[in-house]
Formats: sequence, structure tokens, C-alpha cells
Amino acid sequence: MLSQSYYDKADEIIELYGRKPSSLIPIMQDIQGEYRYLPRELLTYVAKEIGVKEAKAYSVATFYENFSFEAKGKYIIKVCDGTACHVRKSVPILEALQKELGLSKKKHTTDDMMFTVETVSCLGACGLAPTMTVNDEVHPNMTPEKALALLEKLRGGTA
Repeated sequence: MLSQSYYDKADEIIELYGRKPSSLIPIMQDIQGEYRYLPRELLTYVAKEIGVKEAKAYSVATFYENFSFEAKGKYIIKVCDGTACHVRKSVPILEALQKELGLSKKKHTTDDMMFTVETVSCLGACGLAPTMTVNDEVHPNMTPEKALALLEKLRGGTA
């Protein structure tokens, strides 16, 4: 159950874009920007408030890869596993991050909500492979060692 402040923030965002069906995606983007995920209860609430069927709102949220119903960490790390990155050894980078953070294919976010590690099909930086991003900042030519050093910087707040 979400606190009233979540609904108040949703109302603020809805007012910004207007109570109309065409506002669905920008409202969802702003809510996810605020909370680093899209709370299901808020999606239901927004659908009702802007006159969209709940099923339609859920179909939009699940169609676009950027929307997530799972809470994410402060630092969202995306490891590219596209062809260029894969052949240049992105898998050991992913494995090193998962091992260091106690994560797995099923568990993507640390218990302290500090880190989320995901794989993506392509980051669009093939010439810099293997590549990963941290909160959308590109880190090229990664190695497991560089990835672990970056984690240490993030933990210390010096990144």
C-alpha cells in the first residue's frame, strides 16, 4: 500500500500534463523518474484519473522496455550483451558485478536499494565495446576489474 504522498505526487504530475488519455506516457515517465519504477497502484490510479482503461495503461507499460514495475536501486547499471559487446567479453563483466553485489539472473537489485544490474540488447555504442552505463552515463571498454573499481567509486560517492 502506497502512502498518500505518492498519490499527491501523481496528482501533481497529472495536472502538469492534463487529465486526458494522450498524457499517459509522459505521466508514466515522470512517475518512474520520481520513484525509479512505476508502482502498479499508481498506474491504476493514473488510468482512472485520465480516463484510460486499466488494461490499456498496463499494455503500454509492459510494451515499452523502459518502464519497470520493480523498484530499482540508486545506481542502475546496464551491461550491454549485444553482439559487439558479447564477443568482446561482456559476460564476465556482468558476472563480476553480480558476484560482488550478491545478485543473480533473478535478483537484480541489492537489498539496500543501492544498485540494480540489468543486461540490455544494445546500448548503441558498439565501437566502444564492451560497454555499460550507470544511470545512462556510458562507460566504454569495460573489463571486470574496471567495473568493480567503478562500483567502489559509487559506494564511496566519488564517481
